[in-house]
Amino acid sequence: MKKITFLFLFLVFSVISSGCGIYKFSGGSTGDAKTIQVDFFPNQAPLIEPQLSQLFTQNMQDLFLRQTNLELVRTGGDLRFEGEITGYRVTPMGATSQQTAAQNRLTITVNVRFYNRLKEEDDFEKQFSFYSDFDANAQLIGGVLDAALEEILERIIQDIFNASLGNW
Repeated sequence: MKKITFLFLFLVFSVISSGCGIYKFSGGSTGDAKTIQVDFFPNQAPLIEPQLSQLFTQNMQDLFLRQTNLELVRTGGDLRFEGEITGYRVTPMGATSQQTAAQNRLTITVNVRFYNRLKEEDDFEKQFSFYSDFDANAQLIGGVLDAALEEILERIIQDIFNASLGNW
């Protein structure tokens, strides 16, 4: 009787676990695409952060490689991303009783052009933007800057991924 119960549970577990393998919640729909090209995104914002272009481009390449099975190529990609960083600004947010800013907000805007050689109706040009708030008494350097850039870029790049491949 124990063997039959064990065999039954083994079969049920096998069916359930193999059925779950069909679903993939982190990836996107790449269709028949095999390659991806992410061009360098130059910083054309009025205010320049020197590391931003390289950091954005690298993070975008990394996310697409992690969440898809596409191969990164320099030219001729089935899916191609190009664009530029168009906004990098710090604005005061919320006042204190002494008429000074309680927080500052760093906002980054990126213009993206997406081309799908295999399905041209998916092509688009859009602006993506996100922000991070930080204490008004803190300087936007070192760890404060690193944390703000990480938060902003992660969100913008995930939004780009969802707009281009997240056909949910």
